[in-house]
Amino acid sequence: MTSASQEHETRVVDAAPKKLYINGQWRDARGGRVLNVHDPSTGSVLCTVADASPEDGRDALEAAQAAQKDFAAMPPRKRAAILMRAFELMHERQDDLAMLMTLEMGKPLAEAAGEVAYAAEFFRHFAEEATRISGGYQTAPAGNARFVVRKEPVGPSLLITPWNFPLAMGTRKIGPAIAAGCTSVLKPAELTPLSMLALAQVLEDAGAPPGVVNIVVTSSAGQVMEPLIRSGIARKLSFTGSTAVGKKLLEQCADKVLRTSMELGGNAAFVVFEDADLDQAVEGAMLAKMRNSGEACTAANRMFIHRSVIHEFSEKLAQRMGQLKVGRGVDEGVQVGPMVDATQRDKVKELVDDAVGAGAKVVVGGETGPGEGYFYQPTVLRDVPREARMWTEEIFGPVAPLTPFDAETEVVDLVNDTEYGLVNYVYTNDLTRALRVAENIESGMVGLNQGVVSNPAAPFGGVKESGLGREGGDTGIDEFLETKYIGIAM
Repeated sequence: MTSASQEHETRVVDAAPKKLYINGQWRDARGGRVLNVHDPSTGSVLCTVADASPEDGRDALEAAQAAQKDFAAMPPRKRAAILMRAFELMHERQDDLAMLMTLEMGKPLAEAAGEVAYAAEFFRHFAEEATRISGGYQTAPAGNARFVVRKEPVGPSLLITPWNFPLAMGTRKIGPAIAAGCTSVLKPAELTPLSMLALAQVLEDAGAPPGVVNIVVTSSAGQVMEPLIRSGIARKLSFTGSTAVGKKLLEQCADKVLRTSMELGGNAAFVVFEDADLDQAVEGAMLAKMRNSGEACTAANRMFIHRSVIHEFSEKLAQRMGQLKVGRGVDEGVQVGPMVDATQRDKVKELVDDAVGAGAKVVVGGETGPGEGYFYQPTVLRDVPREARMWTEEIFGPVAPLTPFDAETEVVDLVNDTEYGLVNYVYTNDLTRALRVAENIESGMVGLNQGVVSNPAAPFGGVKESGLGREGGDTGIDEFLETKYIGIAM
């Protein structure tokens, strides 16, 4: 590591906000509680940040409630201006935001910089959507009344984000909330709070009024968030995380009938038919599997390759995976960083060992990485049997499990053989088959001959146990709007 790189790391961590952001003020947690933030590439402590109590959470929600009326009345153009200025500031601070993300989450610096740009795009997209909120006016069928339909902000919203995309998952929720005129309380993941605290500074500098966005970091998520959900003050919950946690939150939301958006677990299939361009499919597989080192709900979890091409495909994929440089994300040329913590690394190892024990063959990798960090080598497995745990459990790591298939109807059944339905990927040069398969597989999104589907301008979300609602696109803002009908007698 060069001295310049070390100086950059130290400067970024020292400058990062480490307090709670409530009602436009940076403050310590009640009782002075703090939690440690670790560098997953070394296991060492980066810094400590304020660790919110339930009382801190209540303060944040009351601040959001107090700010709601005035913010809802703010002209859409002014709300849009806040988002556009935040978009510009994120690009101006891209290098520092990327470094901070890499240090707390582990992803390679180039990928972190890409996430900053992607995250900023949600602010630009929803800045444009803010001025397009519209209703309607029509004559009643009997002619004796008029119908006025208007869209209004849902109200104070609770936002819960995961650790794997610590900036993008925040802007994907904050962007439409601000555009719609909703105030919010956001709880970032305990493992990666620094990126979201830095985003709060961006929003403050962009002119977001006090109380509009409140950031509450806590190691006691259930104790802090459940009272807010049940408070009767919050009117909306948007959550990205595991299906198990999402189900618990849905039960809590039922108490006050909160509007909910749930982006939950995935078990994505990656299908390669015999007529596919294999080089293109391998490129797509590298994106669908190795983006974020596989720590993504959209990551290809089950890879079904036509039996006639599985040998060639596996050799090409293994060659690419084996050439990837594993290491600390801030180091030059690193393409695969560490898992976020020891628990995640150990789960990946357990799933690989279980699959091998069930009969899968290791083509490349299959081992933890060297050093003190939480590394796992990029891995390709062949002939993974259905009894392997990774058939039903998200791997969330750099492991590509390949299974052969023979017929279209067979593979469609295999793809749908899961309680999840977030995204699936299909590679074929037969347009008719591509559309037929895309229509028959059960998921909220399908990538046809492409390994990345995420785009701020497209509706992101799943079916079955992968979630409720959509984020992004022209529908994402609707999740934060209520429809009011006004009948006028004539």
